[in-house]
Amino acid sequence: MVALGGGHGLYASLSALRTVTDRLTGVVTVADDGGSSGRLRRELGVIPPGDLRMALAALCGDDEWGRTWSEVIQHRFRSEGDLHEHAVGNLLIVALWELLGDTVAGLGWVGRLLGAQGRVLPMATVPLDIVADVLGADPAEPDRISQVRGQVACASTPGKVLGVSLVPPDPPASPEALQAIHEADWVVFGPGSWFTSVLPHLKVPELQRALVETPARRVVALNLAPQPGETDDFSQQAHLEVLAEHAPDLRIDVVLADAGVVEEPEALDKAVQELGGSLVLAEVAMKDGSPRHDPALLAQAFVQIFATGTGGSRNPGDW
Repeated sequence: MVALGGGHGLYASLSALRTVTDRLTGVVTVADDGGSSGRLRRELGVIPPGDLRMALAALCGDDEWGRTWSEVIQHRFRSEGDLHEHAVGNLLIVALWELLGDTVAGLGWVGRLLGAQGRVLPMATVPLDIVADVLGADPAEPDRISQVRGQVACASTPGKVLGVSLVPPDPPASPEALQAIHEADWVVFGPGSWFTSVLPHLKVPELQRALVETPARRVVALNLAPQPGETDDFSQQAHLEVLAEHAPDLRIDVVLADAGVVEEPEALDKAVQELGGSLVLAEVAMKDGSPRHDPALLAQAFVQIFATGTGGSRNPGDW
C-alpha cells in the first residue's frame, strides 16, 4: 500500500492503513513553509520535516513504546526563546539528515526508533513552493485571478483557489517513492488539504507519470468537510473535478466517502464514473461530530475495498 498526502489527512489514512498491512509506504508532500518546519527549512535549507514527522507518528504501534515515542516526536517546546514551537521530532529528523547526509536513510532510522509499522518517504528530494491561482485574493478585486505563493499563504487566502503548481516546476521525485508506487497493489489519495497536501503530488511530473502508469489500483478518500481557506463551498464532486483537472490521464478505481456528509450521491457517483471508478459510501467519521476520520472505521472501509476491489458500492438508487 502507498498513501499520499500530508499533515492531518495523511496521519488519518496511515493510522488506519497500518492496522491493515505492514507493507505500507507514506509519500509526503514537502512544501510546508510555516511553523517549525518553515524555520528549519529557511535556516538549514532542508526539506520541511513536519509532515514527515506526523506520518511517522501515525505509524507508531499501540503498545507503550509506540504511544510514548509518538508523543515524544510530536511534543513542542514552549519557551520565550528560539526553541519555542519547535517539534522534537523535527529536530531529531534534521539531525539525522545532517549526520547521515541521506534523507531517506535518516527517516528510516527514525522509523526504527519508533517501531514504525511501515516507512515514510518525501515526494521530492528538494523543498518545494506551492503557487496557487486564486480568484479574488484581493477582496477589492473579486473578479481578478492572481497568484499566491507558499503553502501557508495558499491555505489562508481569502479568495477561491482554482489550481496549484510547484516551484521548481519539474522537481526531482524521490526514487524510492517512484519505486514504491510502481510496485504497489493499491495507492491511496487523501484525505487531507486538497490543494496543499493531495494535489501537489500530481504536479511533480515524474510522480504523476508513475501514478498514471502503475498497475496498482487507486483509491481516493474524500474529506468530511471543506477545508477553510482552500475548499470553502466545495461539493464532494468538486474535489474530484479539480483532481481530474490537475491530472487528466489519471484513472481512479474507487472513491470512498462518508455516507453522512454526501449531499448529492447521484452527482457524486456520476463524477466518480467519469474518472473510471466506483463509489463506496461508508461510515468513517468520528462519532463526536468533529470532521475527523475514525481510524478503526476507516480501516474497516479500506479492508472491504481491498478485499473486493470495489468495496461493494451500492446502486445510487438505493442511497
